[in-house]
Amino acid sequence: QDMIIKNMTFKVEQTLTVVGVIKSDPKRFVVDIGESEDRIAFHFNPCFDDNRHINIIVCNSFEGGNWHQEQYEKSFPFSPGKEFKVYITVFTSFFVVTLSNGSTFCFPNRMGAEKYSVMGFHGDAVIRSIEIK
Repeated sequence: QDMIIKNMTFKVEQTLTVVGVIKSDPKRFVVDIGESEDRIAFHFNPCFDDNRHINIIVCNSFEGGNWHQEQYEKSFPFSPGKEFKVYITVFTSFFVVTLSNGSTFCFPNRMGAEKYSVMGFHGDAVIRSIEIK
């Protein structure tokens, strides 16, 4: 079940906290942050086994009908049936992501916007809560 949230402001130096549970036999799940559904500044995609990637996080951005250069993160603290927390902080030039196991990585804010208003949640996770602080 996909969930799209529109008109929820996520501004520079704020942190989005996503809490959810991974479904059984997952392929992948996605958190998208952007200006619209077809302008995604940050695509966060933990892949369990989607025929291309196994137990790796794929990050990207989507603009003008095209995906940009993928970035891969090997830290993978996600397990079927288990709860997870992901913290995403936005800055003008990058996003900082902190995972449940404490590992952190950065992804460039390629659009450079100071606020985003659309968030999408897709795939094999049940989202329990989202919070922006």
